[in-house]
Parts: sequence; structure tokens; C-alpha cells
Amino acid sequence: MNTLRKTLFLTLLLSLFGFALPAVAGGQDVGRVYTMTNAADGNAILILAHRPYQGLINVGSVATGGNGTGSGLGNQGGLVLGHDHHWLYAVNAGSDSISVLRVRRNGLELIGTVNSGGEQPVSVTRHGDLLYVLNAGSDSIAGFTVNEDGTLSPLDDSVRNLSGTGTGPAQIGFTPWGDALVVTEKATNLITTFVLDEDGIPGSAVVNDSVGLTPFGFAFDRFGHLLVSEANGGATDASSLSSYEVEDDGTLNVLASAVPTNETAACWVVSSRNGRYAFTTNAGSSSISAFKSGRDGTLTLTTEDGVAGSTGEGTAPIDMALSSGGRFLYALSAKTGSIAAFRVIANHKLLPIAAVSGLPTGLDGLAAD
Repeated sequence: MNTLRKTLFLTLLLSLFGFALPAVAGGQDVGRVYTMTNAADGNAILILAHRPYQGLINVGSVATGGNGTGSGLGNQGGLVLGHDHHWLYAVNAGSDSISVLRVRRNGLELIGTVNSGGEQPVSVTRHGDLLYVLNAGSDSIAGFTVNEDGTLSPLDDSVRNLSGTGTGPAQIGFTPWGDALVVTEKATNLITTFVLDEDGIPGSAVVNDSVGLTPFGFAFDRFGHLLVSEANGGATDASSLSSYEVEDDGTLNVLASAVPTNETAACWVVSSRNGRYAFTTNAGSSSISAFKSGRDGTLTLTTEDGVAGSTGEGTAPIDMALSSGGRFLYALSAKTGSIAAFRVIANHKLLPIAAVSGLPTGLDGLAAD
């Protein structure tokens, strides 16, 4: 089949599935995907290009200037792109630092590293000119000001402790309006929040009970509801997703209580481009579940069995990332050194496309532009 006929055929085929062929030509990238090695002898960011008809291609790596731990961090948000996609932030859990990298057309440039203000950073989040890090080893958070040149300056009086020690924290994130921070604590089954003042300084920890066991990853839907996955200690087919309203004082009002995924070990969560759907990776089932999020906070599985997509037997998917346009969903397997990829149809249906394998095992974090 010649090139013209092939293009016309693909366009017709894709239109039958309800989506358009990306406007790309030749070897132009659809987007970039980033993950980190978390290697104890030198952490590095792997750069993958998503190319038409080829899928993800490993195109290089950049050292972070810090060290990983060489083992799983039990986290979400260890690698985060700024909202403008000009900056990439990475935790160096083995050397207690955060790396700042500038995103360039031809790759990444390491701008520098800064001490994380605690021990074993595992998750970062940014809103405007503020960045906060979650330090799992010291059960604390710390804040930074984001300077115009991308560097980070410690924010005075921003270090706060979580609910106690040995909390097993997984993720830190700003609320959509940037007026509070949320932290999930796996070991205590708690969700801790911090209300921020006008200067971005957190108040005392507000401790909330999680309605499901082992709260892990979270995201926010288009209505500002907090969506939290619950791994339920890894019990077979017993994981779930809950939704909450974050009140002005940092307390959480339960809207949907531990809605089952019917799968095992739901840990990582992302919201769809339009914020009406949420995806969870189920590490124990090597699958992805999709939920519809209602205006009133209700959560409904889009498939009866909880399987919106499969990442392959034994892959144990962890981190996820959506492309900036919401057209592609990627899921990382640290166990097998692979990244599964899906075309997202109607914001919640997943069509498998070419994956990438042969990457190092032990990877952590995933971000996409």
C-alpha cells in the first residue's frame, strides 16, 4: 500500500473509532515522556519521544545531579512537569535533594539541585511560584519559591510535620486553587491537609481519616473534588477510589466512599483532560480502571469488571501520565522496565498502541507533554 493510500486508510479507520489522526508529518514527535532511573549510584531522567507509527522511542538521558535509592519509593509525583511544561522537577530520594531541569526542544538541561529540607523526598508539587516537597524519611513537608530562572529558594517557616512518624506518605499535591496542600499517608490510613496563608505558608496539620485502607495516589476532578485511590493493603480485588470535598479549614467531607475497582492494589491516579473521568493503575492486576466523576462527587466504573485497559500480564503498572492534550495515556512498569501506551477515546476509553520495553527496572515517576 503506497503512502497516500496508507494515510487515507488510517484516517478512515481512526475516524471510525471517533478520533482524528494527529497532525504530524515524517518523524515529528507527538510528544515527550519522561521517567527516572532512581539509581543509587546516580539518578537520571530518561527521555522518550512518541512518534507516529513507531510509538515510544528512547532518545536519551540526563543526570539529575543526585542519587536515587535503587528500590521502589511507594509514591506518586516523584517526577513532575510545571503547568507551563518549561520545567521538570525530580526527587533524589537517596541524596535528599530536588533537581530542576529546563525542558528544551532537543532535550533537558539540568539547572541545579537544592536540598529537600528533609529526608528521602518522594513527591513534589507546584502551583504558581510555589513548590512543595514531601519528605518520607522525616515525615514532613517543605516549601520553596520558584525563581524566574527556574532555581528554587527555601521558603521560610514552611517545614511542617505530618500526623506522626512512620506514616508511609505517598503523595503531596496542591488543591486546584493553590490554597491548601494534601498528603496521603499509607501506613496510618490518614489524609493530612495544610491550609496555606496568602504567602504560601502552611498552618498546622489537619488530620483526616481515610474512608478506605491504604490511601495512596490522588488527583482532582473538574469540580475540584479530591479523588484518592485505596490499595487496601494489596488484598485481592479489594482496592477502591473515594472522593472528597476539601473544606476551607482543611477538613475533608466524604462524597463517595471506597467505590470498588474490582481489581488489586489501585495506587496511582490521574484525571482525564476534561476532568470528568479518572484512571487508576492496579499494580496487583496489571490493569487500569476508569471512573466517571459526577458533579455531586459520585464515582462510577466505566466497565463492569473494572478493566478499562490491560498493561500485560505481570507488568504491575505504577505511575501514569496523560499527554498535555489528553490524547494519550502512559503507564510505567518498574518491574519489567516498560511503558504501556493507550490512545484515549472520549476521555475514558483506552485503545492500546505500541509500548516500549527494554528500559531499566526500578524506574520511578512518569511525566508527559
